Order: sequence, then structure tokens, then C-alpha cells
Amino acid sequence: MPAQKLMFIRHAEKPSGSTQGVTLQGAVNAEELIVLGWQRAGALARFFAPLSGSPAAGLLTPQALFASEVAHHSESLRPQHTILPLSQLTGLTIQTPEPKGKEKDLAKILETQTVPTLTAWEHQDIPTIINHLAKNKTLCPQTWIGTRFDMVWVLDRPDAGSPWTFSQVPQMLLAGDSPDPIPFQTTAAATA
Repeated sequence: MPAQKLMFIRHAEKPSGSTQGVTLQGAVNAEELIVLGWQRAGALARFFAPLSGSPAAGLLTPQALFASEVAHHSESLRPQHTILPLSQLTGLTIQTPEPKGKEKDLAKILETQTVPTLTAWEHQDIPTIINHLAKNKTLCPQTWIGTRFDMVWVLDRPDAGSPWTFSQVPQMLLAGDSPDPIPFQTTAAATA
């Protein structure tokens, strides 16, 4: 099997307090992105598929897109809609084989990918996916800070028999994005 690159992003900004989610048509919907989230989704399209050149160092333009399936226990459209503009730009179909809660099953699917793959998921479960791929809980931070929408986690390996390596690539797309990686240890207050 050739070299593998798996990239992970959390869904873009979500409703909080009085800021409501909206559909593309502007209708209020609690399961949608907020306006800032739609802005990030649009910016991510050219972040991963630039007009010229390559994406940021450590990244490749995805050739496969995955997001969580909508299910009765998680009706959020945010993961799918975060990569919708990228899907439209590249012509790639967003694959939604598993809902939230089936991270182990998703990891089995991702492990077989032979092309650069981007997965958009809910932040609290991305470490679980990576833990299943790495077969340990030490490769990545075990908590994705709840206020961070601006990071890409990357797994690389030269072939199927090699261990995964982990890196973080800051998006730096919107005002307030941080260049700092998500730390391996966080306090309870930072995970809200």
C-alpha cells in the first residue's frame, strides 16, 4: 500500500448563546453552522484546493472526503456542511458511512484509504478516531479544545505496515485563528 495521509478537521463554528445556526438559504436551524462557520467552510475550500500551488506544508488536496452521517442521536449537519464548499469545488462526493458514535468503524474505513483523505467530525470524537487508527492513546491530544475550530490534525505513514505520525497544521483563515497547536494536556476549563 502506498503512503497514506489522513487529515481531520472539526466542523466549523456552531450556535452558541444568542448566535443561531442558519441554512444556506438563511433559515434558522440549530443543527447548522453559524454565519462565521459558513465563512470558514468557504475558506477551507481554497485552503485545501488552492488556485495555484499546493496547500499549506504538511497537507495535500484531498481526494476523498468523509463526514459524520446524520442519525437520530446526532442530527448535526455541521460536519457535512463544513466541507460542502470543498466538495462542490473539487467534485468529490462527501462520504457519510458512519454516524457519530461509530468512530471505531470509521477508523477501519479510513485505514484502507490510499489517497489523501479529509474527515470532518465533531471535535470531541476526533481523538477517538485517531486512537483506533494508532491503536494507542498517546499519538494525539486526547481533548480537542471546544473553542478551537482552526486546526488540522494530520496522520501520515509511508506504508500500511508502518506506524502513524501525527502533526498539526494551523488554518489561519479567519480573524482570531491561532497558530498554536492544541496542547497534549488541557485543563477542564479549556475544553468547554
